[in-house]
Amino acid sequence: MAVKTEAIGKEWPPASFEVEAARIEQYASAVGEDNPIYHDADAAKGAGFRDLVAPPMFCVVYSAPALGPAILDPEVGINIPVMVHGGQEFEWGEPVCAGDVITTSAACMEIYEREGRGFYVFESVSTNQEGEETVRGTWTDIVRGV
Repeated sequence: MAVKTEAIGKEWPPASFEVEAARIEQYASAVGEDNPIYHDADAAKGAGFRDLVAPPMFCVVYSAPALGPAILDPEVGINIPVMVHGGQEFEWGEPVCAGDVITTSAACMEIYEREGRGFYVFESVSTNQEGEETVRGTWTDIVRGV
């Protein structure tokens, strides 16, 4: 079975995510981040942030609502049971803080086949309520046996 390429260039509706201090603290604790800027708003403000700041990889949390529909779209054609995570790359912008509303858009950038595997490359762009880009991500999923 060959990969479908019709979805290259397709974009999905943006998804918004309200960043709550409790979510930042939970995430930081879950990944072992003990820096006070992730747990104490006063420490974060003292370090120059607007409020409690999210660890950079928190972007996975607020990007997921936009990327999920892209990955699950039948037009893309990913065979989810045999999909593996291939990689991700990020370009960081404005730090994300408690109280921000982050809006993320997702687009399919590439679909190609190599050595019996399908490669699906998506780009996400996230901005805060001021229109400042917080992160641009490239996400690659690999499907075995296409």
